Amino acid sequence: LPDTISKEKPQVGEVLSVGPGGTNKEGKLVPMTVKKGDNVVYAKYSGTDIKDDDDEDYLLLSEKDILAIIEK
Repeated sequence: LPDTISKEKPQVGEVLSVGPGGTNKEGKLVPMTVKKGDNVVYAKYSGTDIKDDDDEDYLLLSEKDILAIIEK
């Protein structure tokens, strides 16, 4: 893992949903590399906490905030 997270213990979570990806400079779609069901490692203070209508807590992350995908 990068040195920047060595001071903070990284977090692990399961990807519940992903978007279609983003666009590059030419306007072409670049698909996500992470997929639903992946277990990922991310920095402790990454993302945005959200709550759904059923009062469930979720963390919304940008793919760039994901440090690693854990292989099963």
